[in-house]
Amino acid sequence: MIYNSIFAKSFSRYEQKKLGYGALVACLLILFSLCTVFKPYINIGPIHDCESSTLAFSFYFNLHAPLLTSFSFSTVKLKLYVTLDTKMFMLNEETSSFPHIARAEETEETKKMEQVCFSEERTSYCQAEGDSRVHGKSSSVYIVSPETRILPENSSWSVRPYARKDDAEAMSRVREWSIKAVKDGMEFPQCTQHHIIPAVIFSTSGYIGNHFHEFTDIIIPLFLTSRHFNGQVIFMVSEMRPWWISKYQAILTKLSNYEVINIDKDDQVHCFPGVTVGLKRYPKELSIDPQKYSYSMKDFRSFLRESYSLKRVNAIKMRQEGQARLLILSRRRSRSFTNTAEIAKMGRSMGFEVMIMEAGGSMSSFANVVNSCDVVLGVHGAGLTNILFLPENAVLIQILPYGDVEWLAKYDFELPSKDMGLKYLKYKISVQESTLIQQYPQDHMFIKNPQPIGKLGWETFKSVYLEQQNVMLDLNRFRPTLQKALELLQQ
Repeated sequence: MIYNSIFAKSFSRYEQKKLGYGALVACLLILFSLCTVFKPYINIGPIHDCESSTLAFSFYFNLHAPLLTSFSFSTVKLKLYVTLDTKMFMLNEETSSFPHIARAEETEETKKMEQVCFSEERTSYCQAEGDSRVHGKSSSVYIVSPETRILPENSSWSVRPYARKDDAEAMSRVREWSIKAVKDGMEFPQCTQHHIIPAVIFSTSGYIGNHFHEFTDIIIPLFLTSRHFNGQVIFMVSEMRPWWISKYQAILTKLSNYEVINIDKDDQVHCFPGVTVGLKRYPKELSIDPQKYSYSMKDFRSFLRESYSLKRVNAIKMRQEGQARLLILSRRRSRSFTNTAEIAKMGRSMGFEVMIMEAGGSMSSFANVVNSCDVVLGVHGAGLTNILFLPENAVLIQILPYGDVEWLAKYDFELPSKDMGLKYLKYKISVQESTLIQQYPQDHMFIKNPQPIGKLGWETFKSVYLEQQNVMLDLNRFRPTLQKALELLQQ
C-alpha cells in the first residue's frame, strides 16, 4: 500500500494513466519475448501458442486497465518454472477466466475414449491405453480411468478376438471377451501381477489347423497389430494350442520378446499400461493395404525372411544365373496330381530343376525350401499359402480344379500373389483331366453343368469339387503354361 501512495503523490492523474498504458505495453512486450525464447519448451495446457496467450492477456488487461496504475494483478496467477534439466516453461492461468477451454478439452478426451473399440468388415478389436486389467478366467478386461469425465458409466463391449467375424462357423468356436470401462470408486479387481509393457489378446481357435486361415486370420493380423511395439509386447492367447505356438515360434519370438501367456484359466489379475483385445485386419485375404496401415505385404514378406533366415530376396534371372527351380506341391488327399512323375519329367526336359514336396512338417525347413525355388506349381488349396516364402518375381502357377472355383482362386491366391510382388499364371483343367468323370455319368449335373456354390450350398460344393476330385494334367495342354513361366523368369 505504501508504494501505491507514493505512486499517487508523485504523478498527476493524466501522467498516471499514461504511465499505466506504457506499463501495459511493456508487460505485453516482455510476455511476447519470453514466449519467443521459450516457445520450443512451452507447455501451457489448453492455450497452445504464445500468440494465443498474448491475446488472452491483452483481453484481460483491457478489461482491467483502470487498475494498472496500482500494478495489482491478483486475478491472474502467473507462474514461471525454468529449469536447465527439463527445459520446461509453464504458464498457468485460472481456468475460470477461460471456461470454454476446459469444455473443449473434456470433449476431445471423451471423443478419444469413445474410440476404444472398432468394428470393421472382417474384424472387431478394442485398443486402450492406461490402466488395463485382464482376468483370464472370467474373460474380462477392465479399463480404469481416474478422470470421471472420460468414460461414461457402465460402458462395455464384447469381442471375439479372431479376425474373421463375418464367418459364423469360425466365430462360434471363439471365446467371447468383455471389455468394461470403470472409474475410480467403482468395483473392479485389484492387480496381482504388474507388467510395464502392453498386451495383445488373441485366439488360436476358429479355423485353426488350416494353413491358409492361420496366416490370413491370425499371423498377418498379429503382425499388423503388434509389429510397431518392436518386441515390447506380451501375447495373451485364448484357446491356446501348444502345437500352434510351437509351429509359429519363429514368428512369435520376432514379434514379442516375452513368453506367451495361456490366459483362459489364469485366475491372476494382470495389469498393463495398455491392452489390445482382438486383431487388426485388412478385408482381403493374405493382403495388407499400405494406405491404411504403415506396412505392406512387401514388409510382411521381408519380416518372414528375417524370422526364418531366408536367403533369397529375388528369383533367378535365367539369362544371367542359369537353371530355374520348380517346386511341385503334392497333396495326399483331395486335389492331388495323379501323374506327378510325368509332370516332373516334362519340367526337367524343359530345363527346370524339379522338386516334389508336400507342404507341412517343420515350418522353418519348408519355408527355406520354398524360398529356394523360382516357380511353384500346385492345385488350388491351403498349401499354396506357402508362396509367402517365395523370392520376389517368382512365379505361381495355380491349377484350378473342375467346377466353379475361379472366384475362390482369384481372391485366395491370384490377387494376393500380385500384392506380394510375384508373377501369376493359372491353368483351368478340363473335365477330362478330373477324376470326377470316374464317379459321375457324363450327363450328371456335376459334370455336364458344374453348379455354383449359390445353387449347391457351400458344404455340397466343397464335398464335390474340392474333396472328391483329383487331377491328371494333360501334359500337351499344360506345356505352354510351363513354358510361359520360363519366359516370365527371363523378363
